[in-house]
Amino acid sequence: VVVDRVRAARLGLSQAEVAQALSAVLEGEDMAFIHSPHLKYAVPIRVKFSEADKADLDQVLAFKLRGRNGNLVPLTEIVKVVPSQREYSIHHKDLLPVVYVTGDMAGKTDSPLYGLFDISARLKEKDGPVQWFLSQPANPYEYSLKWDGEWQVTYETFRDMGIAYSVGLLLIYLLVVAQFRSYLVPLVIMAPIPLTIIGILPGHALLGAQFTATSMIGMIALAGIIVRNSILLMDFINQELREGAAFEAAVVRAAAVRAKPIVLTAVAAMAGGFFILDDPIFSGLAVSLIFGLLVSTLLTLVVIPVVYYGVMKKRVKKILAMED
Repeated sequence: VVVDRVRAARLGLSQAEVAQALSAVLEGEDMAFIHSPHLKYAVPIRVKFSEADKADLDQVLAFKLRGRNGNLVPLTEIVKVVPSQREYSIHHKDLLPVVYVTGDMAGKTDSPLYGLFDISARLKEKDGPVQWFLSQPANPYEYSLKWDGEWQVTYETFRDMGIAYSVGLLLIYLLVVAQFRSYLVPLVIMAPIPLTIIGILPGHALLGAQFTATSMIGMIALAGIIVRNSILLMDFINQELREGAAFEAAVVRAAAVRAKPIVLTAVAAMAGGFFILDDPIFSGLAVSLIFGLLVSTLLTLVVIPVVYYGVMKKRVKKILAMED
């Protein structure tokens, strides 16, 4: 579309105004915004031509603009349509032709990872091309599908966080070994860590939240919190034994006495998570903290005393017999 600048100027229109009008016709234009306390962002009210009108060149050129003197000027009087060929880029990767298919997620499922697996499953149902997720296609001369972009970023993020999680657990184990001077007791102390999954995954399903990178951060943080609770119980049991209490009584008393501080600290952390529960980025962290703490704290008060009693019962009795 070529604008007749001289004629447009005579009619009181600039080239920028003509270009803006064509953009409004073909792409639409936001005329106003709807604000609501239930929405985080304002919803635009977009006015645009119907697809049928945009496909009709005469309808597009019949659009009228208002000049500076107030008169309406149709586009046909100030623009000229010149047929021309449009050149398209031919993309190559590693000297081989490729076609990039890009898209963005919207609606109920806005996580790229969930959308990717949904599309992947549908392609398999339709006998689509061979799909590659982590490595490059084995035969580059055949048609194949390589998932990249957000998927690659998500995979690398979860991989790195998984490594960090493993290193964190190892460091926690070494620290507890140094504290209790035992290789078995730290395993008992860290036993409740898997219990966080019992709360985290059902919590995400209950709220319809998606498991994201921030959810993984919450899992890593919970490992330290749960270990602290276990150490409180174990330390109290050992303190009771040093004061001459029976092993069974020490285990029961530990769960009863330490329950209050453990529950209070868990409730405080859970209350902090409620403030970021509706955040679009950190909601996964909040869900992990709230539901992970809720379930793991309650189970820790039961699991740690029972497991510690079962593991250390014979050893404690042997030590007490030797002292007698």
